[in-house]
Amino acid sequence: MKEVLTSYALYHQWANRLLTDTIALVDDERRRHPLVSSFAGLQATVLHLWDAESIWWQRMKLQEHVTIPSQSFAEAGFQEIAAGLQQQDAQWAQWLQAASEAQLVHVFAYHNSKKEYFKQPVWEMVLHVFNHGTYHRGQLVTLLRQSGVTKIPSTDYIQWTRKK
Repeated sequence: MKEVLTSYALYHQWANRLLTDTIALVDDERRRHPLVSSFAGLQATVLHLWDAESIWWQRMKLQEHVTIPSQSFAEAGFQEIAAGLQQQDAQWAQWLQAASEAQLVHVFAYHNSKKEYFKQPVWEMVLHVFNHGTYHRGQLVTLLRQSGVTKIPSTDYIQWTRKK
């Protein structure tokens, strides 16, 4: 299990970097321009990815008070947001590389944003984080196309495995 999760962490980090590097080439107006999707545009979607990963990280670390990046970075520039996401991705990869099997199967408890209480193994939450990222990267590709970008890198897992 650890080998698969570590592989997904490294892939997730690579795929997020490819897309944030591509989005960084888009002018600021188009990055912030509202588009119809789960989140209102490119920058808002990347900020959501960072929020979600950060929240799950803090839950796993059993932080009593979770801080949400968008609450202090809503007006930040895209470079800051992308750097925050990349730093969070690196934390996941480093943690998984050092994690023991016991840490991965450990059942932790948390409250979601609706104050509902849950317990689940760490590995399930980690898999959710990476699956969630894949979902929103797909949206980012569509948003890039709607923004007129035609050169968009493939972020398929198989592409990463061929490059590593």
